[in-house]
Amino acid sequence: MSMRHSGIGMTSQRTRMRMVQRLREQGITDETVLAVMNAIPRHLFVEEALASRAYDDVALPINFGQTISSPWTVARMTELLRANSNLGKVLEIGTGCGYQAALLAQLAQEVYSIERIGPLLTRTRIRLRELRISNIYLKHADGLHGFPEAGPFNGIMMTAVITQAPASLLEQLMVGGRMVYPKGSQKQNLCVIEHTPHGFIETILDEVKFVPILAGVISK
Repeated sequence: MSMRHSGIGMTSQRTRMRMVQRLREQGITDETVLAVMNAIPRHLFVEEALASRAYDDVALPINFGQTISSPWTVARMTELLRANSNLGKVLEIGTGCGYQAALLAQLAQEVYSIERIGPLLTRTRIRLRELRISNIYLKHADGLHGFPEAGPFNGIMMTAVITQAPASLLEQLMVGGRMVYPKGSQKQNLCVIEHTPHGFIETILDEVKFVPILAGVISK
């Protein structure tokens, strides 16, 4: 991956290091995830006017009513998906600005990511190409159907809240794989679903805040 976009003066690397240290203090323990977050220039994934806030621990708007999750949320979901093991093939529901996909691409062999908003995906496709990340496969589609032609997957991550994990996605999760997603409506929590030889086991974890999952696609 090209790091020629090191951006905002000479401070962005120091700023990322401060972000990573804060994440450690907030309880993120997976040093592999933290190293990747230290390497990926988060400010390139937000609007230029908000670039100075890119490393703050807040969610930021990215147009089309979507957000880039806070660094802690991204780190926590990635840590839960990785579970201290190498990721093979990963599915992401909700590409958004591409930041989460860019992180996963450093941790997995292949990342398949679905976005329902066409113009958002077009911008993200250009951004990822500029960063020379080549193991992400993007699709403009309804994420609730998953990516069956590319499955099954070792890991599935959903970046919008839903009240229950869709059966269509669980069908695409390998035995031994896990799905991480925000569950709920008014009150939301991160959930991990593990696909064991005996069925699915769900664990409810941290409280979070995400935009709701929506069906269908937007082309323009």
